[in-house]
Amino acid sequence: MTAVPALRLEATEILIGFARALRAAGVPVTADRERSFLRAAAEVGLDSQPGVYWAGRATLCAHRQDLDRYDRVYAAWFGGERGRPAAAAPPAPRTLQARLDEGDPGSGDGQETTAVAGVASELDVLRQRDIGQLSAAEKARLACLFDSLVVRAPRRRARRHTPSARGRVDARATLREQLQGMGEPGAVRWRRRGSRARRVVLLVDVSGSMSAYADSLLRLAHRAVTAVDAGGGPVEVFTMGTRLTRVTDALRRRDPELALVAAGEVVPDWSGGTRLAESIDAFVGRWGRRGMARGAVVVVCSDGWERERPEALGQAMGRLADLAHRVVWANPHAGRSGYAPVQSGIVAALPHCDVIVAGHSLAAFQRILEEVARA
Repeated sequence: MTAVPALRLEATEILIGFARALRAAGVPVTADRERSFLRAAAEVGLDSQPGVYWAGRATLCAHRQDLDRYDRVYAAWFGGERGRPAAAAPPAPRTLQARLDEGDPGSGDGQETTAVAGVASELDVLRQRDIGQLSAAEKARLACLFDSLVVRAPRRRARRHTPSARGRVDARATLREQLQGMGEPGAVRWRRRGSRARRVVLLVDVSGSMSAYADSLLRLAHRAVTAVDAGGGPVEVFTMGTRLTRVTDALRRRDPELALVAAGEVVPDWSGGTRLAESIDAFVGRWGRRGMARGAVVVVCSDGWERERPEALGQAMGRLADLAHRVVWANPHAGRSGYAPVQSGIVAALPHCDVIVAGHSLAAFQRILEEVARA
Protein backbone atom coordinates (compact mmCIF):
# COMPACT_ATOMS: atom_id res chain seq x y z
CA MET A 1 0.00 0.00 0.00
CA THR A 2 1.36 3.37 -0.96
CA ALA A 3 2.06 5.64 1.97
CA VAL A 4 0.23 8.95 2.00
CA PRO A 5 0.74 12.12 4.02
CA ALA A 6 -0.94 12.08 7.44
CA LEU A 7 -3.90 14.34 8.03
CA ARG A 8 -4.07 16.48 11.13
CA LEU A 9 -6.52 15.28 13.80
CA GLU A 10 -9.06 18.08 13.26
CA ALA A 11 -9.22 17.42 9.54
CA THR A 12 -9.58 13.68 10.09
CA GLU A 13 -12.51 14.20 12.46
CA ILE A 14 -14.27 16.49 9.99
CA LEU A 15 -13.76 14.17 7.03
CA ILE A 16 -14.81 11.04 8.95
CA GLY A 17 -17.83 12.89 10.27
CA PHE A 18 -18.79 13.81 6.72
CA ALA A 19 -18.44 10.19 5.57
CA ARG A 20 -20.63 8.95 8.39
CA ALA A 21 -23.22 11.66 7.84
CA LEU A 22 -23.31 10.44 4.25
CA ARG A 23 -23.91 6.90 5.52
CA ALA A 24 -26.75 8.17 7.72
CA ALA A 25 -28.28 9.77 4.62
CA GLY A 26 -28.50 6.37 2.93
CA VAL A 27 -25.26 6.14 0.97
CA PRO A 28 -23.62 2.74 1.67
CA VAL A 29 -20.30 4.07 2.97
CA THR A 30 -18.15 1.25 4.34
CA ALA A 31 -15.08 1.48 6.56
CA ASP A 32 -12.88 0.68 3.54
CA ARG A 33 -14.40 3.58 1.61
CA GLU A 34 -13.79 5.87 4.59
CA ARG A 35 -10.11 4.94 4.58
CA SER A 36 -9.92 5.39 0.80
CA PHE A 37 -11.49 8.83 1.18
CA LEU A 38 -8.93 9.87 3.80
CA ARG A 39 -6.05 8.63 1.63
CA ALA A 40 -7.45 10.40 -1.43
CA ALA A 41 -7.96 13.64 0.51
CA ALA A 42 -4.39 13.45 1.77
CA GLU A 43 -3.12 12.87 -1.77
CA VAL A 44 -4.93 15.82 -3.33
CA GLY A 45 -4.09 18.02 -0.34
CA LEU A 46 -6.34 19.97 1.97
CA ASP A 47 -5.46 23.14 0.08
CA SER A 48 -7.53 21.87 -2.86
CA GLN A 49 -11.23 22.25 -2.09
CA PRO A 50 -12.28 20.89 -5.50
CA GLY A 51 -9.88 18.01 -4.95
CA VAL A 52 -11.49 17.11 -1.63
CA TYR A 53 -14.94 17.27 -3.21
CA TRP A 54 -13.99 14.94 -6.06
CA ALA A 55 -11.97 12.67 -3.77
CA GLY A 56 -15.11 12.08 -1.71
CA ARG A 57 -17.32 11.66 -4.73
CA ALA A 58 -14.94 9.12 -6.29
CA THR A 59 -14.39 7.04 -3.16
CA LEU A 60 -17.66 7.29 -1.21
CA CYS A 61 -20.24 6.97 -4.00
CA ALA A 62 -20.81 3.59 -5.62
CA HIS A 63 -23.94 4.23 -7.71
CA ARG A 64 -25.39 7.01 -9.80
CA GLN A 65 -28.29 7.44 -7.35
CA ASP A 66 -25.76 8.28 -4.61
CA LEU A 67 -24.61 11.47 -6.30
CA ASP A 68 -27.58 13.68 -5.41
CA ARG A 69 -27.39 12.60 -1.77
CA TYR A 70 -23.66 13.22 -1.79
CA ASP A 71 -24.13 16.80 -2.97
CA ARG A 72 -26.86 17.52 -0.41
CA VAL A 73 -24.84 16.13 2.50
CA TYR A 74 -21.70 17.90 1.25
CA ALA A 75 -23.56 21.22 1.20
CA ALA A 76 -25.04 20.67 4.67
CA TRP A 77 -21.76 19.48 6.22
CA PHE A 78 -19.27 21.94 4.74
CA GLY A 79 -21.65 24.86 4.23
CA GLY A 80 -22.38 26.91 1.14
CA GLU A 81 -23.95 25.90 -2.14
CA ARG A 82 -22.49 22.60 -3.25
CA GLY A 83 -24.74 21.27 -5.97
CA ARG A 84 -23.28 18.65 -8.25
CA PRO A 85 -21.37 20.38 -11.02
CA ALA A 86 -21.76 19.38 -14.61
CA ALA A 87 -18.19 19.74 -15.78
CA ALA A 88 -16.11 21.20 -13.02
CA ALA A 89 -15.72 20.93 -9.32
CA PRO A 90 -17.69 23.37 -7.15
CA PRO A 91 -16.03 26.72 -6.53
CA ALA A 92 -14.22 27.17 -3.25
CA PRO A 93 -13.90 30.67 -1.81
CA ARG A 94 -11.17 29.34 0.51
CA THR A 95 -9.31 26.08 0.75
CA LEU A 96 -9.98 23.38 3.31
CA GLN A 97 -6.47 23.77 4.66
CA ALA A 98 -7.02 27.50 5.14
CA ARG A 99 -10.26 26.80 6.95
CA LEU A 100 -8.44 24.54 9.39
CA ASP A 101 -5.78 27.14 10.09
CA GLU A 102 -6.42 29.57 12.91
CA GLY A 103 -5.26 32.50 10.86
CA ASP A 104 -4.38 33.28 7.27
CA PRO A 105 -1.58 35.82 7.19
CA GLY A 106 -1.60 35.90 3.41
CA SER A 107 -5.14 37.21 3.13
CA GLY A 108 -6.24 40.72 3.85
CA ASP A 109 -9.98 40.24 3.72
CA GLY A 110 -10.23 39.67 7.49
CA GLN A 111 -12.27 36.49 7.03
CA GLU A 112 -10.44 34.09 9.35
CA THR A 113 -13.44 31.82 9.89
CA THR A 114 -15.00 29.92 7.02
CA ALA A 115 -17.33 27.01 6.53
CA VAL A 116 -15.01 24.21 7.68
CA ALA A 117 -13.67 26.25 10.58
CA GLY A 118 -17.28 26.89 11.49
CA VAL A 119 -17.95 23.18 11.38
CA ALA A 120 -14.99 22.52 13.67
CA SER A 121 -16.28 25.16 16.08
CA GLU A 122 -19.76 23.67 15.99
CA LEU A 123 -18.32 20.22 16.73
CA ASP A 124 -16.47 21.61 19.73
CA VAL A 125 -19.69 23.16 21.01
CA LEU A 126 -21.49 19.88 20.38
CA ARG A 127 -18.93 18.04 22.53
CA GLN A 128 -19.79 20.31 25.46
CA ARG A 129 -23.57 20.17 25.21
CA ASP A 130 -25.83 18.11 27.45
CA ILE A 131 -26.75 14.97 25.50
CA GLY A 132 -30.19 14.90 27.11
CA GLN A 133 -31.01 18.21 25.44
CA LEU A 134 -29.87 17.29 21.91
CA SER A 135 -32.23 16.65 19.02
CA ALA A 136 -32.19 13.35 17.16
CA ALA A 137 -30.17 14.90 14.34
CA GLU A 138 -27.62 16.34 16.77
CA LYS A 139 -27.28 12.99 18.52
CA ALA A 140 -26.67 11.32 15.16
CA ARG A 141 -23.95 13.86 14.44
CA LEU A 142 -22.46 13.40 17.90
CA ALA A 143 -22.32 9.64 17.36
CA CYS A 144 -19.70 10.23 14.66
CA LEU A 145 -17.37 11.83 17.22
CA PHE A 146 -17.05 8.94 19.66
CA ASP A 147 -14.04 7.62 17.74
CA SER A 148 -12.18 10.75 18.85
CA LEU A 149 -12.33 9.69 22.52
CA VAL A 150 -8.88 8.76 23.81
CA VAL A 151 -8.89 5.53 25.85
CA ARG A 152 -5.93 4.66 28.08
CA ALA A 153 -5.97 1.63 30.33
CA PRO A 154 -5.15 2.09 34.03
CA ARG A 155 -2.00 0.23 35.04
CA ARG A 156 -1.07 -1.88 38.05
CA ARG A 157 2.15 -3.51 39.16
CA ALA A 158 2.63 -7.06 37.94
CA ARG A 159 4.12 -9.87 39.99
CA ARG A 160 6.75 -10.75 37.43
CA HIS A 161 9.91 -8.77 36.83
CA THR A 162 11.11 -7.59 33.45
CA PRO A 163 14.60 -6.59 32.25
CA SER A 164 15.31 -2.92 32.77
CA ALA A 165 18.10 -0.36 32.49
CA ARG A 166 17.76 0.36 36.21
CA GLY A 167 16.14 -1.09 39.30
CA ARG A 168 17.37 -4.12 41.23
CA VAL A 169 20.27 -6.31 40.22
CA ASP A 170 19.09 -9.41 38.36
CA ALA A 171 21.50 -11.89 39.95
CA ARG A 172 20.46 -14.86 37.83
CA ALA A 173 20.73 -13.03 34.52
CA THR A 174 24.09 -11.50 35.56
CA LEU A 175 25.52 -14.87 36.63
CA ARG A 176 24.18 -16.57 33.52
CA GLU A 177 25.95 -14.05 31.30
CA GLN A 178 29.22 -14.47 33.19
CA LEU A 179 29.01 -18.25 32.86
CA GLN A 180 28.54 -17.87 29.13
CA GLY A 181 31.71 -15.79 29.12
CA MET A 182 33.67 -18.54 30.92
CA GLY A 183 33.63 -16.62 34.19
CA GLU A 184 34.92 -13.36 32.78
CA PRO A 185 33.32 -10.30 34.35
CA GLY A 186 30.41 -9.06 32.28
CA ALA A 187 27.72 -6.42 32.36
CA VAL A 188 25.43 -6.27 35.36
CA ARG A 189 21.82 -7.02 34.52
CA TRP A 190 18.95 -5.20 36.16
CA ARG A 191 15.28 -5.90 36.60
CA ARG A 192 12.15 -4.18 37.85
CA ARG A 193 8.56 -5.04 38.49
CA GLY A 194 6.52 -4.87 35.31
CA SER A 195 3.03 -3.46 34.93
CA ARG A 196 -0.14 -4.70 33.33
CA ALA A 197 -3.48 -3.23 32.43
CA ARG A 198 -6.02 -3.03 35.24
CA ARG A 199 -9.53 -4.31 34.58
CA VAL A 200 -12.29 -1.75 34.02
CA VAL A 201 -15.97 -2.52 34.71
CA LEU A 202 -18.77 -0.26 33.44
CA LEU A 203 -22.20 -0.54 35.07
CA VAL A 204 -24.60 1.44 32.85
CA ASP A 205 -28.06 2.41 34.08
CA VAL A 206 -30.59 1.94 31.23
CA SER A 207 -33.74 2.64 33.25
CA GLY A 208 -36.40 5.13 32.23
CA SER A 209 -34.82 8.04 34.11
CA MET A 210 -31.59 7.50 32.13
CA SER A 211 -33.19 6.95 28.72
CA ALA A 212 -31.83 10.23 27.32
CA TYR A 213 -28.25 9.19 28.10
CA ALA A 214 -28.28 5.38 27.89
CA ASP A 215 -27.54 5.20 24.15
CA SER A 216 -24.53 7.52 24.44
CA LEU A 217 -23.23 5.75 27.54
CA LEU A 218 -23.29 2.45 25.67
CA ARG A 219 -21.41 4.13 22.81
CA LEU A 220 -18.83 5.16 25.39
CA ALA A 221 -18.71 1.56 26.63
CA HIS A 222 -18.31 0.33 23.04
CA ARG A 223 -15.39 2.72 22.55
CA ALA A 224 -13.73 1.37 25.71
CA VAL A 225 -14.32 -2.28 24.77
CA THR A 226 -13.00 -1.95 21.22
CA ALA A 227 -9.92 -0.09 22.48
CA VAL A 228 -8.74 -3.41 23.95
CA ASP A 229 -7.58 -4.46 20.48
CA ALA A 230 -5.58 -1.24 20.24
CA GLY A 231 -3.57 -1.97 23.38
CA GLY A 232 -6.13 -1.18 26.06
CA GLY A 233 -6.92 -3.29 29.09
CA PRO A 234 -9.77 -5.73 29.75
CA VAL A 235 -13.17 -4.06 29.91
CA GLU A 236 -16.49 -5.53 31.04
CA VAL A 237 -19.86 -3.85 30.54
CA PHE A 238 -23.17 -4.51 32.30
CA THR A 239 -26.52 -2.75 32.05
CA MET A 240 -28.69 -2.10 35.10
CA GLY A 241 -32.45 -1.65 35.14
CA THR A 242 -34.82 -4.10 36.72
CA ARG A 243 -32.05 -6.68 36.35
CA LEU A 244 -28.35 -6.97 35.57
CA THR A 245 -27.32 -7.90 32.02
CA ARG A 246 -23.81 -8.51 30.67
CA VAL A 247 -23.40 -6.89 27.23
CA THR A 248 -19.62 -7.12 26.76
CA ASP A 249 -19.80 -9.67 23.95
CA ALA A 250 -22.44 -7.66 22.07
CA LEU A 251 -20.28 -4.52 22.23
CA ARG A 252 -17.23 -6.28 20.76
CA ARG A 253 -18.55 -5.71 17.23
CA ARG A 254 -16.39 -3.13 15.50
CA ASP A 255 -19.27 -1.16 13.99
CA PRO A 256 -20.88 0.90 16.79
CA GLU A 257 -24.34 0.81 15.20
CA LEU A 258 -24.31 -2.98 14.92
CA ALA A 259 -22.92 -3.23 18.44
CA LEU A 260 -25.75 -1.13 19.89
CA VAL A 261 -28.34 -3.14 18.00
CA ALA A 262 -26.82 -6.35 19.38
CA ALA A 263 -26.81 -4.89 22.89
CA GLY A 264 -30.44 -3.82 22.52
CA GLU A 265 -31.39 -7.39 21.62
CA VAL A 266 -29.71 -8.68 24.78
CA VAL A 267 -31.08 -6.11 27.25
CA PRO A 268 -34.68 -6.99 28.24
CA ASP A 269 -35.37 -4.00 30.50
CA TRP A 270 -34.45 -1.00 28.37
CA SER A 271 -36.13 2.20 29.66
CA GLY A 272 -37.87 0.23 32.38
CA GLY A 273 -37.78 0.45 36.15
CA THR A 274 -34.81 1.01 38.44
CA ARG A 275 -33.37 -1.51 40.87
CA LEU A 276 -29.85 -0.26 41.37
CA ALA A 277 -29.27 -1.97 44.71
CA GLU A 278 -30.36 -5.37 43.41
CA SER A 279 -28.34 -4.97 40.20
CA ILE A 280 -25.13 -4.01 42.02
CA ASP A 281 -25.69 -6.81 44.53
CA ALA A 282 -26.15 -9.25 41.64
CA PHE A 283 -22.89 -8.07 40.07
CA VAL A 284 -20.96 -8.41 43.35
CA GLY A 285 -22.41 -11.84 44.12
CA ARG A 286 -22.21 -13.43 40.68
CA TRP A 287 -19.23 -11.68 39.08
CA GLY A 288 -17.39 -9.38 41.47
CA ARG A 289 -16.43 -11.84 44.21
CA ARG A 290 -15.25 -14.33 41.60
CA GLY A 291 -12.54 -11.95 40.53
CA MET A 292 -14.01 -9.50 38.07
CA ALA A 293 -14.19 -6.61 40.55
CA ARG A 294 -11.10 -7.45 42.59
CA GLY A 295 -8.57 -4.69 41.98
CA ALA A 296 -10.67 -3.27 39.14
CA VAL A 297 -11.79 0.26 38.38
CA VAL A 298 -15.59 0.20 38.51
CA VAL A 299 -17.52 3.02 36.83
CA VAL A 300 -21.20 3.32 37.78
CA CYS A 301 -23.07 5.40 35.18
CA SER A 302 -26.37 6.36 36.77
CA ASP A 303 -28.41 9.24 38.15
CA GLY A 304 -28.78 7.31 41.43
CA TRP A 305 -32.57 7.29 41.25
CA GLU A 306 -33.34 4.58 43.85
CA ARG A 307 -36.76 5.30 45.30
CA GLU A 308 -37.54 2.12 47.22
CA ARG A 309 -34.51 1.26 49.40
CA PRO A 310 -31.68 3.80 49.25
CA GLU A 311 -30.03 2.22 52.31
CA ALA A 312 -29.79 -1.07 50.39
CA LEU A 313 -27.96 0.78 47.61
CA GLY A 314 -25.48 2.09 50.16
CA GLN A 315 -24.87 -1.42 51.48
CA ALA A 316 -24.40 -2.82 47.96
CA MET A 317 -21.97 -0.02 47.10
CA GLY A 318 -20.04 -0.76 50.29
CA ARG A 319 -19.59 -4.40 49.26
CA LEU A 320 -18.52 -3.27 45.79
CA ALA A 321 -16.01 -0.76 47.19
CA ASP A 322 -14.45 -3.47 49.38
CA LEU A 323 -13.54 -5.42 46.23
CA ALA A 324 -12.69 -2.69 43.72
CA HIS A 325 -9.49 -0.70 43.49
CA ARG A 326 -11.45 2.47 42.75
CA VAL A 327 -15.14 3.29 42.31
CA VAL A 328 -16.11 6.17 40.00
CA TRP A 329 -19.71 7.35 39.85
CA ALA A 330 -20.66 9.18 36.64
CA ASN A 331 -23.89 11.14 37.07
CA PRO A 332 -25.30 13.05 34.06
CA HIS A 333 -26.91 15.58 36.37
CA ALA A 334 -23.57 16.43 38.00
CA GLY A 335 -22.70 18.49 34.92
CA ARG A 336 -25.52 20.94 35.49
CA SER A 337 -24.96 24.25 37.18
CA GLY A 338 -25.95 24.23 40.84
CA TYR A 339 -26.10 20.45 41.10
CA ALA A 340 -25.85 19.01 44.60
CA PRO A 341 -25.88 15.26 45.45
CA VAL A 342 -29.08 15.32 47.51
CA GLN A 343 -31.00 12.41 45.97
CA SER A 344 -31.45 9.60 48.48
CA GLY A 345 -29.66 7.05 46.30
CA ILE A 346 -26.64 9.27 45.70
CA VAL A 347 -26.47 10.24 49.37
CA ALA A 348 -26.37 6.56 50.32
CA ALA A 349 -23.79 5.63 47.68
CA LEU A 350 -21.49 8.66 47.97
CA PRO A 351 -19.48 7.46 51.03
CA HIS A 352 -18.44 4.38 49.05
CA CYS A 353 -17.34 6.24 45.90
CA ASP A 354 -13.83 7.54 45.36
CA VAL A 355 -15.04 10.30 43.05
CA ILE A 356 -18.26 11.52 41.46
CA VAL A 357 -17.97 13.04 37.98
CA ALA A 358 -20.28 14.48 35.35
CA GLY A 359 -21.52 12.20 32.58
CA HIS A 360 -23.69 14.44 30.45
CA SER A 361 -21.59 15.29 27.36
CA LEU A 362 -18.88 13.96 25.09
CA ALA A 363 -16.35 16.20 26.83
CA ALA A 364 -17.48 14.74 30.17
CA PHE A 365 -17.01 11.24 28.74
CA GLN A 366 -13.40 12.11 27.93
CA ARG A 367 -12.91 13.27 31.53
CA ILE A 368 -14.37 9.97 32.76
CA LEU A 369 -11.82 8.08 30.65
CA GLU A 370 -9.03 10.27 32.02
CA GLU A 371 -10.22 9.61 35.59
CA VAL A 372 -10.17 5.87 34.88
CA ALA A 373 -6.69 6.06 33.36
CA ARG A 374 -5.34 7.82 36.47
CA ALA A 375 -6.74 5.18 38.84
